[in-house]
Amino acid sequence: MRNSEDTLHTVTTVETLTAIWRRVLQIPFVGVEDNFFELGGDSSLALELFHQIALTCGRELPPVTIYHAPTIAALAALLEEPSPLQVPPIIQLKAGSENSPVFIAHGLGGSVMDFFQLVKKISTPHVIYGLQAKGIDGVAEPLDCIEDMARYSVEAVRQLQPHGPYLLVGFSLGGLVTLEMAQQLMAAGEKIGLLAMLDSYPHANHLSRGQRARLSARQTWRRVARRLSWLGVPQPVQTTLDVSPSPALQNFRDRAYCALERYEPRFYPGKINFVRAAIPTDFPADAHAVWSQLANELEVTTVPGDHLGIMTTHFDSLAAVVSGFLQGT
Repeated sequence: MRNSEDTLHTVTTVETLTAIWRRVLQIPFVGVEDNFFELGGDSSLALELFHQIALTCGRELPPVTIYHAPTIAALAALLEEPSPLQVPPIIQLKAGSENSPVFIAHGLGGSVMDFFQLVKKISTPHVIYGLQAKGIDGVAEPLDCIEDMARYSVEAVRQLQPHGPYLLVGFSLGGLVTLEMAQQLMAAGEKIGLLAMLDSYPHANHLSRGQRARLSARQTWRRVARRLSWLGVPQPVQTTLDVSPSPALQNFRDRAYCALERYEPRFYPGKINFVRAAIPTDFPADAHAVWSQLANELEVTTVPGDHLGIMTTHFDSLAAVVSGFLQGT
């Protein structure tokens, strides 16, 4: 009797998910073993998919779950599990050689789903893994210290790759996490093959007085420009990486912002490959002024777009730069 009940529940879940997938992907037919990404799914559609699942099934799952369960059959099995889904600290984003994998850390947005378009465009034989923050699934409590975030990721990375050289890439907040990871790995006697920080800056509290003044002046001007928008002055379109964050994601963001406020970068005895957005927004315009005194060697590359736009709109340019970094390792 128990087996027949389980089968009935699974069939019902599969039917429900099938209807949701067809609606979200706007296709007439989908098989239970069809891959979400091969059907045309992307990060935006994944957000909508899991929003619809939460509304229909009453179960909130992080959108990054789609990387673990990219088919209806696999996703139905997860939904039938009574215990909460724990998101692992490392998620494969792109297949490739296991020799010297690339590890990429997300920004304040909290999810490696932000890298969907970028990772597709990166040209490299290396496998690419996303570093997922603790607590993003709402099961564990998020960390509120960059050093602890880095330690959590280092432990996971060394389970997969015990020794370097390590290839580390981090966007925004993730750049600070990978910087601290590199510090901890080097302190343990390991080599860093690449540290690429993508438009990543310390909190304004840890900038010099002059840098804070220039940043404040630009932010004031942007507020004035927004107030003058009623005069018909064209304003840049705001781009975001996700919408309507879940309580778990909002909790992570709150903790992560506290970590950002407290973290003061130390001198890094290696090389930082820094990528800055051509359009500065809420961050310093001069990456050299911020990082040149904090690294033994600094190389700065500029890509089109603003802080979010380099990921959401100009990911081709960013991917070409990251690909070049990896070719040089």
